[in-house]
Amino acid sequence: MVPPSSFNYAGDISAAEAWDRLQGNPKAQLIDVRTVAEWNFVGLPDLEDLGRRVHCVEWQGFPTGAQNPGFLAEAAQALGAAGAAKSDPVLLLCRSGARSRAAAIALTAAGYEQAFNVAGGFEGDVDGEGHRGNMNGWKASGLPWRQG
Repeated sequence: MVPPSSFNYAGDISAAEAWDRLQGNPKAQLIDVRTVAEWNFVGLPDLEDLGRRVHCVEWQGFPTGAQNPGFLAEAAQALGAAGAAKSDPVLLLCRSGARSRAAAIALTAAGYEQAFNVAGGFEGDVDGEGHRGNMNGWKASGLPWRQG
């Protein structure tokens, strides 16, 4: 785990570390903060084998990119419905780790004690040929996922 910088959140973890936490702690929850378009056309992490589902809560809307003013309420509702407490681990994922980091900071400010950013996100960084999904992140780590 990479310690948090001056921002107030639990820190950055890799996709593999996120999977390990999800496997090892039934109270750990995963929130995908990408857009509806990304969920539908790029895919989603698949937690079916863990008996859980990914919580899909947009941090920013598509196509405007405007921040979702209801993010905190929607995230709290999804986590509450899953039986998660503010002390349970919440892992946040986006395409590459930027939006999910902002979401982790916001959840921490709202009282969530273990809001982690999944660095590398779902698709990871762009490789030398301009493609995502090959270098790091959920897909490149060989973790379970499904097409939207």
